[in-house]
Amino acid sequence: MPSNRIDGTLRDILHHIDLAAEFAGTADRQAFAADLRAVYAVTRCLEIISEASRRLPEKLKERHPAIAWRQMAAAGNVYRHNYEDVAAHLVWETVQ
Repeated sequence: MPSNRIDGTLRDILHHIDLAAEFAGTADRQAFAADLRAVYAVTRCLEIISEASRRLPEKLKERHPAIAWRQMAAAGNVYRHNYEDVAAHLVWETVQ
């Protein structure tokens, strides 16, 4: 993967981390769960982060073992394919 594509993917991940935090705001778990728009917006950000993480080369991921790359990628499968199992409180905990 060319470095400019890697840089763009990393920027996408960081941008969607920022958006997820912004959409979650300062709401506590209960208030967040009651705000369906925020739950959907944050879940979508997490889907994008997950998908973008899959595009990064393994060598880059190996240099950053403290990041839970496998869990990040796997979470996207839940958001996309097992959406009925996505609980607002888990989305809130993830973005915290």
